[in-house]
Amino acid sequence: MSGLRVAIATCAPFPPVADDEGPLRAAFAARGVAVDDVPWDADVAWGAFDACLIRTTWDYQERKDAFVAWAERAAEETLLLHGPAVVRWNTDKRYLRELEAAGAPLTPTIWLDAGEGADVAARVREAGWGRAFLKPVVGANARETLRFDADAAGLAAAQAHADRLLLDAGEGLMLQPYLESVERDGERSLILVDGAFAHGVRKIPVPGDYRVQDDWGATDVPWLPTAEEQALAARIVALAGARLGEALVYARVDLLTGPGGERWLNELEIVEPSLFFRHGPATAERLADAVLARIRSATRTTPSARVPPRGSRGSRRA
Repeated sequence: MSGLRVAIATCAPFPPVADDEGPLRAAFAARGVAVDDVPWDADVAWGAFDACLIRTTWDYQERKDAFVAWAERAAEETLLLHGPAVVRWNTDKRYLRELEAAGAPLTPTIWLDAGEGADVAARVREAGWGRAFLKPVVGANARETLRFDADAAGLAAAQAHADRLLLDAGEGLMLQPYLESVERDGERSLILVDGAFAHGVRKIPVPGDYRVQDDWGATDVPWLPTAEEQALAARIVALAGARLGEALVYARVDLLTGPGGERWLNELEIVEPSLFFRHGPATAERLADAVLARIRSATRTTPSARVPPRGSRGSRRA
């Protein structure tokens, strides 16, 4: 399918770390597809594109409602991957409750609702955790996370942190045991295309830290998951697809190691995850083919009516 035009939804300013996306652009170019990098909140006619692939929209956390509203508008004009139902569901970590209820092995979690007070010390002691972890239900890049000990000082800091977010900021929180294994094993990520395993990555924090993003100095290396881990990731993605009624074109399943060596789901990223193409360039080829297949399918069911741009496309690369 030559002559196609695909928007890659990003954010402004374009994050330098997203240069890892180069293999995907190259894969589209090799297939005769023109690519424009467009900030999701730019004033553009999305109907000018045959599809829009959400990739590096890494500034949505403070504007989640606006981001969801954008996805709804963009999906009315073009083929959006993934669509607004996925964006709405996956940008709030409470989706993990549904996956756990469906059988996914989630890290033990106590859910703290926005606007409601919570006695953090009582919850931690009842769970029997010596160290614990707080993170918002909407967030990325370790924003507003807190690791703390279950001693007087740690619990006091955690209570203040929880009160500020739950009561002052109106954010929901997840309270979990702190898994020391993250400092040793890191977080293990399986990237899937069309529900099938493509490649794996192990993200390792700096010594003594838990943050596995390269913004915090973490490193990442290729990793080959076991057949059991691959099957677990595929099952989790299938559960999400069944819940959403949508076959997922890409997914990243992030696993942590439990105290008994078991694998626990930390995140299912299906909106804007780094897919670490530098460790799996063939995955970029597979993803490009998967997107083109979606375009073909959409074109067969609904003839394309492309709309001329109404403003700058914010293109940074071809």
